[in-house]
Amino acid sequence: MSEPRPAGGASKPGRGRTANIFDVARLAGVSHQTVSRVINDMPNVRPSTRARVEQAIAQLQYSPSPAARALVTRRTRSIGLVTPGISDYGPTSIAMHFNFAARAARYNVETVSAPSDDPKAIRGVVDGLLRQRVDAIVLVVVDVAVLELVRSLDLRIPVVAAASAARRSPMIVSIDQYRGARTAVRHLAELGHTRILHVAGPRTALDAVERVRGWRDELAAHRLEISEPLFGDWSAASGHRLGSSLDIEPGVAVFVGNDHMTIGLLSALRERGLQVPDDVSVVGFDDVPEAGYLFPPLTTIRQDFATLGEIIMQKVLIAVEEPDTLTEDIPLPTHLVVRQSTRAVDD
Repeated sequence: MSEPRPAGGASKPGRGRTANIFDVARLAGVSHQTVSRVINDMPNVRPSTRARVEQAIAQLQYSPSPAARALVTRRTRSIGLVTPGISDYGPTSIAMHFNFAARAARYNVETVSAPSDDPKAIRGVVDGLLRQRVDAIVLVVVDVAVLELVRSLDLRIPVVAAASAARRSPMIVSIDQYRGARTAVRHLAELGHTRILHVAGPRTALDAVERVRGWRDELAAHRLEISEPLFGDWSAASGHRLGSSLDIEPGVAVFVGNDHMTIGLLSALRERGLQVPDDVSVVGFDDVPEAGYLFPPLTTIRQDFATLGEIIMQKVLIAVEEPDTLTEDIPLPTHLVVRQSTRAVDD
C-alpha cells in the first residue's frame, strides 16, 4: 500500500504548543507509525517518504520524546544508571566510560546516585527508574549488601551490575581484583620481600574483599607470614593515618588497596624517616593519572575502565535486543605497572 501524499495546507501546532509526533505525521502525510520508523532509523521506509518526514521534523522543530521513539520499538533507548554516592576513582571512572559507550550506541543514560551501602535506598532508586520506562538498569555496586540486593532483583527489564565478586553471574561485569592483588604481591615476593603488609579498603567494599583474598592467597602460595590487614576508607587521609602507626621496619613491603590511600601512606613513611623504595617497597592499585608523578613514581595495578564500560554496554545491548542469548562473566585482567616505588631486597 502506498503512503498517503502530504495533505495540502497541513496546519502547524498552535502558538506556544510544542509539536508532537502526530503533527509531524499530518504535515508529512504519513502515519505516526511511519514517523516512528524514521525516528528510530528502521528499515522498510522509502527514501522519498523518509525525506518528507525529516523535512516535516525540521519544519516543526520537532524533538522526539522517549515515548515517541517507543511507539514502534516499545523501547525508550534509555538506560538507568545507579551509581554509589561517592567520588572514588574506580566507580567514577566506570560510570564515565559506560556513559561514553552508551552514547556511542545511541542510548541515553539516566544517572541517579544513592548511598553506596544502603540497599533500601538503592531499591527505591531502581523503582524510580522503572517508572521512567528505561530499557535496562545498570548498577555500579561497591558494597557486599548491595550486591546481594542486586542478585535478588526480579525485574521485567535487564539488570547489569559492575561488581567484584568471587561468585560469577552472567549479568555481572567486573575487573579481576583478586588476580590483580595476587600480581601485586607476587611482584613484591619476587623482589625478595618476606614480610608484605596490606593496607586495605573498607571491610564491606567488594573490591577490598577481593584484594584481601588475593593478598592472602598469594602470601600462602609463597609460604610467607600472613598478618591481619589494616582497613582504611580509600582516602589519602586514611592511608596517612594507618601509615603513621604501621608496624614496619626497613625491608618490609606494603601492598595498598588503592592509589589514593598510597598517597597518604607515602607521606606518613617520609615523616617517619623511611625511604621508598630504599627502606620500604610500596605497590598501589588503580593507576590513577597522578601515579606516575608521585615521589617516587608509584608501582601499581592498572585497571581498564574504558573496556569495562564498553563491555557493560555490550551486555545491555544483548540483553535488550537478543534476550535469549546467554553471556559469560569473564573478569577483565589487570596489568602491573612497575615504577620506582619498589626495588629488590639487598642480599
